[in-house]
Amino acid sequence: MNKISFFQPFLPDSSHVETPEHLISIIREKTFQYNRDNISRTKAYQKYYLLHPEIKWSFLASMVSRNAGWNMCDLKGAWFPAVIDKETRKDLFLTYERANWLIFQDVFPQLLIYHYKTEMDEEMFHLLREFFVSDFMQNEWKRFREEGDRDRLMQSLIINEQNVIEEPVIQHPVYKRRVFKTKLFFLEDHFHFSSVVFPTKGGNLYGASVSDFRKLDSRISLGNRLSKILFKEDLYFLFKEFALSTEPTGSRRDYERYCKDAPFTGTPLLRTVYGVKEHHIHTPLGDWSQRRKVKEKWFRRSQFKEPVKLTKWYFQKQRQLQKLIKIEELFRKE
Repeated sequence: MNKISFFQPFLPDSSHVETPEHLISIIREKTFQYNRDNISRTKAYQKYYLLHPEIKWSFLASMVSRNAGWNMCDLKGAWFPAVIDKETRKDLFLTYERANWLIFQDVFPQLLIYHYKTEMDEEMFHLLREFFVSDFMQNEWKRFREEGDRDRLMQSLIINEQNVIEEPVIQHPVYKRRVFKTKLFFLEDHFHFSSVVFPTKGGNLYGASVSDFRKLDSRISLGNRLSKILFKEDLYFLFKEFALSTEPTGSRRDYERYCKDAPFTGTPLLRTVYGVKEHHIHTPLGDWSQRRKVKEKWFRRSQFKEPVKLTKWYFQKQRQLQKLIKIEELFRKE
């Protein structure tokens, strides 16, 4: 069985594409199909990476998407419902969901255009305009075609995705008021309770803690650090082994079952607690790269300034957060 036929259920074969308009229709259909929820996004990113391992960003996106699912399900787990009211938890979920939906809506057409360009051996990057892809990314895809720098393209996609969500999510007045000023967000942001972790089947967690999440530069720097960790020569195969053998469910049991001494989080399966959320873009987002200058430091290759193995530290932070929640519960009962 050849590679293309193996992925046939995931993407229509290029032989079925009749016209550029037909291809545009296919891309829109598949983007809508796989942008259904966190689970479908995670799987789509991973399948795409297996089809095109040169697009390293797609593996990074799949692993970060797993973390987004765990964060969503924490809101329905054993701890947060005790101290965070239902409406605030709903707002927090919508923030995760909206940001990840917007990123997928922007990037998946780019990935599919590259896929069909590769399969059909035809120039197709002009179709990026049909999906309102930023001038920045249009230039970066052309640069990738000419130079083949996989790491540069990965960094470019990190830069793009964080700029895509900057105004409609991070700077949106509703999210700023109802999410980024909440007690939970303050605790996670200032005390490093929230981290992006890459698990292994050996029971270890690697990754980086999130701080100053609201700052664009910080989120891009985090993305660059995470990409460096994920593709670290002696770790990459461990992360890939976990990804290929562990179905994403949104529950932290995805990795807790491999770990010793993992604290109980009680996170449920995502699709048992969340339905499909319909999204709409009410006003055109516009091209962020026409409004903001691309900074040279965004392309700096990350250096490891801290240990990347987080297993003990991460579980300790989870226990600290659980203790704070218990204290909060006691004060509420008095």
